[in-house]
Amino acid sequence: MIDNNQSVETQNNKEFKILQAAKWYSPEVGGIETVALAITAAVKNKAEMKILVCSGRKEKKEEFTEDGVYIYRARTPFCFFSMPVSLDYIKAFRRMSADVDMIQLHAPFPLSDLALFLRKRRKNVKKVIWWHSDVVKQKKLMFFYAPLLKWMLKKVDKIYVASQSIAEQSKYLGKYQDKIEVIPFGISAADYNKVKFAPVLTQKLTKKNRVKILFVGRLVYYKGVDVLIEALSKTENSELFIIGSGDLDGQLKKRVSELKLNDRIHFMGRIGKKKLLNAFADCDIFVLPSVNRAECFGLVQLEAMVYGKPVINTSLPTAVPEVSKDGETGLTVEPGNVEELASAIQKLTDDKELREMYGKAARQRCENCYSFEKMQEKLYKSYLEVLGLNKKQSGDRERLSNAEDR
Repeated sequence: MIDNNQSVETQNNKEFKILQAAKWYSPEVGGIETVALAITAAVKNKAEMKILVCSGRKEKKEEFTEDGVYIYRARTPFCFFSMPVSLDYIKAFRRMSADVDMIQLHAPFPLSDLALFLRKRRKNVKKVIWWHSDVVKQKKLMFFYAPLLKWMLKKVDKIYVASQSIAEQSKYLGKYQDKIEVIPFGISAADYNKVKFAPVLTQKLTKKNRVKILFVGRLVYYKGVDVLIEALSKTENSELFIIGSGDLDGQLKKRVSELKLNDRIHFMGRIGKKKLLNAFADCDIFVLPSVNRAECFGLVQLEAMVYGKPVINTSLPTAVPEVSKDGETGLTVEPGNVEELASAIQKLTDDKELREMYGKAARQRCENCYSFEKMQEKLYKSYLEVLGLNKKQSGDRERLSNAEDR
């Protein structure tokens, strides 16, 4: 059992209560997980935050963070279409949402939408959602999920997106433009720079004079790691470090062996946060070779840019090429184009001055456009507006609506 007393002091005098429901949460690594963590960090000093996620195991887990944030990781017996199935999650959602002022969801995630639909009827609770992307690949799932998704979009009070292009490209958000608010992702340069540096990539180099190329992400179809491997085979004087795991792990390693690239491509699997940040700091080039609009933003680009690293990304019809600009902070290539990606890799490999120029601009763009402080300010202000509060009222307020939320 957890000790509830350890959260009492940190939860006193909070202005409102939030349940944030997601699929996974830190220490799991991924774009949605990073955003969920950023949301918590952005409002934890103002709001009492509770987190509900899946455990990925048959056992549940409860914990309090050092900041007093309560996390419940629900029992997850199995997954279907890569989606966790958990009755415990639905029960916990009903219990944990009983006394909150706001529910923060993340989309797409059918389980949390179902939990919202099945929860006990309540008055006054506000509902917001961070829209990460449409469901792109699993079209059979959408036949069953679409009605629930449309219901959820109708019921929420606010829809957050990281870029206007995400809202414009979505097949589902067209009717809800009045609910949409753009809040760019933000990261704290101070948090990234305070980690003590260690040459985690350099020490693994087969040949010490080679340029270090980094990929970070899940090894799944839309990430384009297969394209990256093919492109690397057409270059020289560089080594690729792949951090992450996923369904394509075995297939990708097999292809590397077939191409006889074992001395130039290193699979590092899933690693801890400090080691991951050191990898970003130690690389020379970061590559995000995504081939499908399921990659809506590519938050990992910012994690490389904050360390002054040039980025090679792809010209997807999403926010990906907006984050790192072609010819300014790196290079942008056509999705799935092996030859073009190889050419971009070789160009930056051969030109250290160009890498440094792009890297300097990347760090500046990250600080100017994607700061955590700006994200924090916009999100907190939006939460107050959704709740019908202002900063003067937020400490001592009345609930404004007696209408049932469904």
